[in-house]
Amino acid sequence: MGRWEPNARGRLEQAALDLYREHGFEQTTAAQIAERAGLTERTFFRHYPDKREVLFAGAHELEQAFVDSLAETPAAAAPIDAIASTLETVAAFFLERHEFARQRQAVIVANAELRERELVKLASLSAALAATLRRRGVQDPAASITAEAGIAVFKVGFERWVGSSGERTLADFLRESLDELKALTAGR
Repeated sequence: MGRWEPNARGRLEQAALDLYREHGFEQTTAAQIAERAGLTERTFFRHYPDKREVLFAGAHELEQAFVDSLAETPAAAAPIDAIASTLETVAAFFLERHEFARQRQAVIVANAELRERELVKLASLSAALAATLRRRGVQDPAASITAEAGIAVFKVGFERWVGSSGERTLADFLRESLDELKALTAGR
């Protein structure tokens, strides 16, 4: 492929995912990913600092989507309702991405280093949500608890979604997980 072929990031992501599934994360190199994508290793490093970040490249954009959506919810919304609205909005980012998300999650679950990286990203997301809730006037510990609960709902709903056939949307699983949390806290 030529140097200026379009969608280098997408090709690198797919090549990495394929190689991780075929050979394992540990056994795959950045050079192999680049070669599979029809690009140079230098191009790989222009897009990603290391081979882990291919799997987490969208984390910043996802965090920004969470924060922006939460900030835009009506000020009168209760904190948990604001989080619920945010989850609903963010779920739209995953439409048509079930198979990729399923494959990505399988690679992450199979590697302790990647599981740790995923937890760090989720902790960062929780902190960003808590800070956004504080800017909305929610005091601590309510802001931190609500943010952590929102991330727990997202994590559980996401895991259930990637483990499913993909016929139902992520939003469906997020709603169910949130309903389960609300039932638990209501003592039902």
